[in-house]
Amino acid sequence: MTTTATTTRTLRAFRATPFTYATLMIVSALLCVPLVLVVSIALSSDQTVNANTFTIIPREFHWENFTRVFDTSLPMGRFLLNSVVISVFSVLGQMLSSGLIGYAFARLRAPGKNGLFLVVIATMMIPTQITMIPQFILFKELGWINTYLPLIIPNFFSNGFNVFLIRQFVSRLPREIDEAAMIDGLGFFGVYRRIMLPMLMPALIAIGIFTLTYTWGDFMGPLIYLNDETKMPLALGIQYISSTSAAMQAPPWNLVMVGSILLTLPMIIVYYLGQRYLYEMDISGGSAGVK
Repeated sequence: MTTTATTTRTLRAFRATPFTYATLMIVSALLCVPLVLVVSIALSSDQTVNANTFTIIPREFHWENFTRVFDTSLPMGRFLLNSVVISVFSVLGQMLSSGLIGYAFARLRAPGKNGLFLVVIATMMIPTQITMIPQFILFKELGWINTYLPLIIPNFFSNGFNVFLIRQFVSRLPREIDEAAMIDGLGFFGVYRRIMLPMLMPALIAIGIFTLTYTWGDFMGPLIYLNDETKMPLALGIQYISSTSAAMQAPPWNLVMVGSILLTLPMIIVYYLGQRYLYEMDISGGSAGVK
C-alpha cells in the first residue's frame, strides 16, 4: 500500500502542465533553428551565396544543389563511400571486441583481473591529444599512413567506456544462467554466443550507434592519417569544398551545407531506428536483455 501511494505521489509530482509543453516547444524551436538555417542555405542559389543574403526560413528551393554537389571537381561520391566503409568496419570492431572483453571481465576468474579493469577504466581519463603523437609514430612505423587501418583497427580493441558498459550489464545478469549452460556442455565462447549475446544486443547496438556517430563525423583522424584525396571521408571532403574556391570569392556555402545535410541525415535515421535499444539499455540494472 505504501509503495502504491509513493508511486502515485511521484506521478503527480512529474505530471506535465500546459506550461511544461509550452516551454518544451519553445526550447525545441530554438534548437531547430541551426538545422533550418542549414537547409535554407543548402537550397539557396549561387547569387544568394555571393550576396551573402541568407535567411532562416527558405525562400528559394534549388533542389538541384543536391545533385550539383556530386558534379564538382571533388569526388563526393567517393567521399561518401569512404565514410561508409570506415564507419561500418569500426562499428563491427567495437561491437565484437566490447562484448567479448566486457563479458570476460564480468565472468572470468583470473588473478589481477580487477586491477587490470581499473587500468582499462583509467584510460578514459587520458586526453586524446596526449596519445595523438605516439599513435601517429606507431602507425607510421607499421606503414599504415594513408590507409584506413589507423581509423579501423583500434576499434577492434574496444575502449574503456564500452568495456565498462558491457561489464556492468553482464554483472547484473544471474550467474546461474552461465552455470546452467556449462552443465549442458557449453564452454566460454558457447555461453557467450548462444546465451549472452542475445541478451547483450541492446547494449551492443547502443555501442554501435555511439561508434557510428563518432566515426561518421570524425574529422581529426582522417586529417592526420590520410593524404590521398580519393581515400578521404565525407567529413573531410566537405572542408575541401569550402577551401577550393577561387581567391576573393565566397566559398559555395550552398554546396557545403548540402554536404553537411548528407553528413547529418544518416545519423538522424540511425538514431530513429535504434532509439528503442538506447532506451532499453539500463546501465545500472543491466536488465534490458531479459525484458
